[in-house]
Amino acid sequence: MKWIISSTLLPLLMLLCGHQSDKAVNQLPVGVNIVLEEYINILRTSKDLDECAIKFLTIAGGTLVNPEGTMLRNSVKPYSLKKDFENIHFYMSPVKIVRVVKIQTKQAGYGKSALAGDWYKIYIAKKDGSQPAPIHIVDPIGHPFIKTPKVIQVGSL
Repeated sequence: MKWIISSTLLPLLMLLCGHQSDKAVNQLPVGVNIVLEEYINILRTSKDLDECAIKFLTIAGGTLVNPEGTMLRNSVKPYSLKKDFENIHFYMSPVKIVRVVKIQTKQAGYGKSALAGDWYKIYIAKKDGSQPAPIHIVDPIGHPFIKTPKVIQVGSL
């Protein structure tokens, strides 16, 4: 028997099953907040997309990087990173976090750069008050060499 769950019930079901939960903005781990601010700063201060991509690699993880974690995947710079780089001016400065959703994740990425840990979906406010956009950051748990949070999903700004 197949179960069909409507898109309106799915977030509630996930919340009840413990897969995701809203957190108070002030409960965002310090390291995750630092990486968020660093990402916003990279977007705002880079002179061009090439410089942005070079700086971004230091805080990128999961499927944004190759399995070794040494370079951005080919599609990241010309699409999702470019979108955020071009649209950051629509967002408040300093950044204003309006919502934090914590999701327990098994893995983000592949190979040596694969991360497991707490996945934070952090919504930041636009200047005009319209729909905020998320930036996804994983706070890794048990990784042999990645110990600091990494941005794992971009392109929503």
